Amino acid sequence: MENFNFHSPTEFVFGKGRENGCGIYVKKYGGHKVLVHFGSGSVVRSGLLDRIKASLEKEGIPYVLLGGVHPNPRDTKVYEGIELCRKEGVDLILAVGGGSVIDSAKAIAIGVPYKGDFWDFYSGKAVPEAALPVGTVLTIAAAGSEGSGDSVITKEDGMWKRGTGSTLLRPKFSIMNPELTCTLPAYQTACGATDIMAHVFERYFTNTPEVEITDRLCEAVLLTMVNETPRVIKDPNNYDARANIMWAGTVAHTNICGVGREQDWNSHGIEHELSGLYDCAHGAGLAVVMPSWMEYVMKHDVNRFANMAVRVFGVAMDENNPENTALEGIKAFRRFLHDIGMPINFSEIGAKEEDIPVLVEKFGLGETGRTGGFVQLSSDDVKEILKIAAHATL
Repeated sequence: MENFNFHSPTEFVFGKGRENGCGIYVKKYGGHKVLVHFGSGSVVRSGLLDRIKASLEKEGIPYVLLGGVHPNPRDTKVYEGIELCRKEGVDLILAVGGGSVIDSAKAIAIGVPYKGDFWDFYSGKAVPEAALPVGTVLTIAAAGSEGSGDSVITKEDGMWKRGTGSTLLRPKFSIMNPELTCTLPAYQTACGATDIMAHVFERYFTNTPEVEITDRLCEAVLLTMVNETPRVIKDPNNYDARANIMWAGTVAHTNICGVGREQDWNSHGIEHELSGLYDCAHGAGLAVVMPSWMEYVMKHDVNRFANMAVRVFGVAMDENNPENTALEGIKAFRRFLHDIGMPINFSEIGAKEEDIPVLVEKFGLGETGRTGGFVQLSSDDVKEILKIAAHATL
């Protein structure tokens, strides 16, 4: 196990009805005037926004509203939020929604005190040094943004999807009521489950030896998703299954499963180009990319893939040929994704094989660059993974 520092300052407020006390936590973390940031009309139609407003008003906290965040959140909304916060003297941002809303709120939070263009943080030109505090009311179990220091934004000019990260971006508090996820369509629920599993797999596949504790934590979260996701697809109002999935999403991305070990985020990076170009759901893109990445890199460490197959998907170990077990595990993962309603190849997300050169170019490695942790990939490797994804079958 490698040396590490782990700091997770977010206060998680979990359970039924907890959003009704959000004003208490805004006040606790120094909010005197709040930007309430949200997405589509579902927050309005469900009455959630009214409950949030009532809680803030009960604590005497003024607020301004900014809705309209789309999936794969855009830089244009971030610029709008930065301007509004500066104009109104906002000192805390309350994100009401899922990962897209929270990521947008984080971008606004680092953009307000910054004298330059907030995109500098996402293009690698600058590192965040100050941020407004962010709180969240989570409505989708998926991105783990409620407990992480990460944010991903899409720049509309060119549809560049890029991320940044900083401890400054970890929310001060996150209110998590699993009931708020019960009205999600099955497709969105499945997309979220896929994202959660991807966050774990990209920590699980590592070259670092002697990481028994985090291996087992990763496998526990993956098993939870394998067991609980079909339950909520079948019965959307199953509170206990929703609760397990919601907490699994947070555990998956606070990095408690990833400390002390090398990680590999190439699947996320490749997927960002798919959802950036085609505007598909992030989880759907991951369902296409991740098993294809697994097929391509499996021989780098067959035993790790075989262990995943046995411990997560219940595949019988072939002691004479662990590679067979590893391949069966990848097939089992792809079948699981298909069974919960996820796409498995390009055609199912509207992607085109002839666009692979564009996707590889946008990935940005050029002719000689390489990236990755578990396996270092070149542009040619990315191209081959995308070709597998284009034609994947069960």
